[in-house]
Amino acid sequence: MGVDLVDITAKRAALTPARIAFEDALSGRTLTYAQLNDRASRAAGVLARFGVGREDRVAILCRNRIEYFEILFACAKLGAILAPLNWRSPAAELAPLLDDCTPKLLIFGAEDASCALALKRPDLAVLALDQNYEPLLSGAEPLITDLRWAADAIWTLMYTSGTTGVPKAVIQTVQMSLINHVHVTQAFGVQESTRSLNFLPLFHTAGIQLITLPTVIAGGTTIVLPGFDVERAIDIVPSLDVFFGVPAVYQQLALHPRFATSDFSRVRSWGCGGAPLPDALVETYAAKSVRVFNGYGLTETGPTAFVGDPTTPIGSVGKPQMLLEARLVDAQGEDVAVGEQGEFWLRGPGVTPGYWRRPEENARTLTRDGWLKTGDIGRQDANGHYYVAGRIKEMFISGGENVFPAEVENVLARHPAVLEAAVVGVADEKWGEVGHAFVALRPDAARPSDVELTQFCRANLAGYKTPRSFTFVEDFPRTAAGKIRKHLLVPEASARAR
Repeated sequence: MGVDLVDITAKRAALTPARIAFEDALSGRTLTYAQLNDRASRAAGVLARFGVGREDRVAILCRNRIEYFEILFACAKLGAILAPLNWRSPAAELAPLLDDCTPKLLIFGAEDASCALALKRPDLAVLALDQNYEPLLSGAEPLITDLRWAADAIWTLMYTSGTTGVPKAVIQTVQMSLINHVHVTQAFGVQESTRSLNFLPLFHTAGIQLITLPTVIAGGTTIVLPGFDVERAIDIVPSLDVFFGVPAVYQQLALHPRFATSDFSRVRSWGCGGAPLPDALVETYAAKSVRVFNGYGLTETGPTAFVGDPTTPIGSVGKPQMLLEARLVDAQGEDVAVGEQGEFWLRGPGVTPGYWRRPEENARTLTRDGWLKTGDIGRQDANGHYYVAGRIKEMFISGGENVFPAEVENVLARHPAVLEAAVVGVADEKWGEVGHAFVALRPDAARPSDVELTQFCRANLAGYKTPRSFTFVEDFPRTAAGKIRKHLLVPEASARAR
């Protein structure tokens, strides 16, 4: 038996009707919890008019905006399932996702109208947020729905970013959101007085769960930006209580001319996830008396799984959160010793029940007793702190030794000229595989020679871990979470190695 959740907006409207739930960062428009519940209830009525009912899918293609959350809550009230689509993808990439989730309705924003209309099909109704939504909402009666949301009800289908292959939909249940709320509020101290910022893409789990939905459940205020804008963010962040971003966001803030003079003293909690946070960047913020806590989680874990705290060593992702079990296992599924590397297996009420219509993937990824095989490699130290080495699929073997790119990338990021690095393995006749590093330089930094970078790595890494070649780039292909899409770099690295 799972743990059901009350209708969040109805309960918040009863508890704190006049408190501000959302604020639009561009227009300044605000929405109280009473207004949020009224609009979400009316939105449920609008969806019902389109024939949307329990377990029907609603696809949405838009930038970050308050209306997105009205529709998210409307789906929960109806028992419908929201399927957010990646607005960075062309229609040709999104069409197979619609074939997969078969929505009854596609909702879209003005910025993505051309893509949405290219996806139109006879059995798919469309709703334009910037044309039809408000008139329909104003004419709709608030729909009276069940005030309890079933724990196992599917709330959203979150398509993975597809760093290594075709995206698949991770099932996100109501219970997963509740467990994530428990973990986030404990880790970051989210409460009724909290002000947070929403800017991470809403087609990614972090856009919803880190930390907007926990802020709403707690009764706090979320400021909504259409997307990350470093100029606006550098102005807004000092007014926040909690901030969560990915490493690329922290990097952009740190490079801003006003970073050094910005007063971040009000922000009591800083969280980071989505990709490894370089030690050098942690130290940049520490120089401003800001401790950024690295964490680890997946779409499949709702996502919050591990979060650091003041006792956590730099480089660690902390410890498993309250309602999560963790193991590190070898290739036979046996636990490894403390200090040894193994694959992360995770279990708990916040872990997904599986992938949408992917029974073979479910059988491969989830054990019969509920463990999620993450595909990530890490280790645990004697004090119970965990470290993530990288993805099993990214690991390469050089001269019989395992090399995890994240470790090499972390060292390269310490070079004064290097902003960010990505390392992939390429074939080598002598060693089997060797590393090839793609390097982005800091603004105005002089380009170091390959010999200089090699010597820098050799001073900090074993010889077999040191890249054999380097390519300098302006930026990297990335996922919505800021992760570098390394599989797109491999062909170029392989070609250069020939």
